[in-house]
Amino acid sequence: MIPAIILTFIAALLILIAVYLIYTSAKESPAAELRRRLRRMAIDNRWSALPDGLRGEIIKEIPRIERLLARMPLLRNLDRQLDQAGVKTTPVKFLLMTVAATLAGFVLGYALRGDYILGIIVAVAVFCSPFIYLSAMKRKRTEKFTEQLPDALTMISRSLRAGHSITSAIELVGKEMAPPLGDLFKTAYDQQNLGLRVVDTLINMTERINSIDLRFFVTAIAINSEVGGNLAGILDRLAETIRQRLTIRRQVRVYTAQGRLSGYLLTVLPIIAFILMHFVMIPGYEDPLLKETNGRYLLIGAVISQFIGFLVIRKIINIRI
Repeated sequence: MIPAIILTFIAALLILIAVYLIYTSAKESPAAELRRRLRRMAIDNRWSALPDGLRGEIIKEIPRIERLLARMPLLRNLDRQLDQAGVKTTPVKFLLMTVAATLAGFVLGYALRGDYILGIIVAVAVFCSPFIYLSAMKRKRTEKFTEQLPDALTMISRSLRAGHSITSAIELVGKEMAPPLGDLFKTAYDQQNLGLRVVDTLINMTERINSIDLRFFVTAIAINSEVGGNLAGILDRLAETIRQRLTIRRQVRVYTAQGRLSGYLLTVLPIIAFILMHFVMIPGYEDPLLKETNGRYLLIGAVISQFIGFLVIRKIINIRI
């Protein structure tokens, strides 16, 4: 058996690696972020507006390992998820951080009691944590964007009534609104300055944030650019519709609060009770479940049942507005 002090040292080293990757990602300069976006545009063939010469020069600067990994659909999807969550890091760094933290969790779990099962449980929990955090950040960013969108639409509508163009209105929103909406509109304005059509820049925005309300806005702009019409009035009605829907959504969250709390408690309490019984209250009492084959089957069945029950409760209380 490997001494616990060596395992602790290895875990500390892996944790330091994960912290370093997080720190370097958080301290990313604007130039580095711009370079990262240019590399993403060069690799993605959908950016047909990018000149071939410039695309080739950018691809030459990309490390070979990143070019190989960029061809994998899983990493391309992870890159889009990171962008939608507003996490300023590359998929490679994110995966390295996750792997380092997972190995550190396994080593620490094994060092505590010399039990591989505990190490695996800790490793799985640590491995899932970054992706849960990513999903939560994506949802939080989308909700904040949706809260800001009605005010942005009202600002664009008033700017159009004052005689400004849609481009000037987008620039105004990018300057006046707080992140994340302000940053997205500022990026759209910068892309328009580089030669893209306004509609194309707004369509690109829908890939960086998963918002159905933004798609309604982009559709209204696209239709207006083709057939004309009272765009200011359309945006006012769209803003009012979004505000009413947000009001209804808040009411629904109040009505389903008890169901959500019950789902969380019913999911977490058995796990906490099992850990307390096994490690604190009656050590060894649950060993038959962990060491016997039938006991392990029962544990696996219990975990699957807990997960299915949690999904059923979420499905019941998840009322889409």
